[in-house]
Order: sequence, then structure tokens, then C-alpha cells
Amino acid sequence: MTSPGQSNASPGSRQDSFRHLGKALFGSHIRSLKYISIELQQQRLRVIDQGTERANYAVSTAANGAGNREGTGCTPLGWHTVCEKLGADMPIGTVFKGREPAGLVTNLCSHTDDDVITSRILWLAGAQAGYNAAGSVDSKCRYIYIHGTAQEHLIGLPVSHGCIRMRNDDVIELFAMIEVNIPVLLSLHAG
Repeated sequence: MTSPGQSNASPGSRQDSFRHLGKALFGSHIRSLKYISIELQQQRLRVIDQGTERANYAVSTAANGAGNREGTGCTPLGWHTVCEKLGADMPIGTVFKGREPAGLVTNLCSHTDDDVITSRILWLAGAQAGYNAAGSVDSKCRYIYIHGTAQEHLIGLPVSHGCIRMRNDDVIELFAMIEVNIPVLLSLHAG
């Protein structure tokens, strides 16, 4: 049995169809683009530039797994873009509430239970109408971000509420290397 938004296709054929869709959405062969690939099973985020891996980071995706529906606490799949970059020039560990700096800097050296958004925010917008854009599957309206976390000790484990968490140094580095509108592919497997 498959979940809504899932298919019975094998991982390889699913990745092939995502690559073809990327070509249709972004107007060129995806291997000639700079894009972000996030693989949920591996808990990895990679920056690919013209077919070459430029960066590779451990991340934390949703404890509830993959899914595109609002209210599930899942990490969405499919093609997205970074629609906004927030937090430029803020100190490492800056806490954000409602995408605004809250005037707090969290202690990143301790193992905290604080589930806060820190350092930088890359806000994702779905690029596939009816799959991760519009209606009850709209990733932007679900406030799906790539962001720093005060729970760095949990990076590499699926524990988020749907967002993609990164170590603070890593999200600051990623923030500096990418531009708004960069394509982002969220998938179960590496592609």
C-alpha cells in the first residue's frame, strides 16, 4: 500500500522521473544546473553544480517520514525552489520566531531540548502544482524550511516536524553558496 503522493515505482525509476520533471520545470537538463538534493533515507543534503557534488551535509528531516499533506508533520518530496533567504549577517545561534530574529542567541554547546529555528532560514516553495504546491500540499504555506537548530546533537536522525534541520555552521555555509530560486529536490533515495 502506498501513501498519498507516493507511487509503486522502484526508487530508480522514481529518480529518473524526478530528473525528467526537473528538466521540464527548470528548462534545461538538470545535470547542467546548480541544485540542492536532499535524500531523506540517508539524511543528507548535497549541493550539485553541473553534475559535480560541491558540498555534502548531514541533516535531520521529519520524524514522521515523507509526505506532502498539511498537518502531517512530514517532510515533503519533489521539486522545490528556495523562495526566500532569511537571516543574512545575523550571529550564529540567532533564534527566529515567525521568520524574524527574536533577539535571542541560543547556546549551541549544550544538548538542549529547545526546538528552535536558528542562524539562517531557506524557505522552500513547491514547484509541482497539486503535489507540493497549492492547496493542502503547499510546502510554502506549510512553512517548510532548511534551517539551523539548537539540537545539533540530533543531526543525522529523522526528528524534525517537517523541516530540514542543519548544523548552524553548515546552514550558514550553505546560505552563502546558494541564491534564491535554486532548485531543490527532496527524495527518499540519492539520485
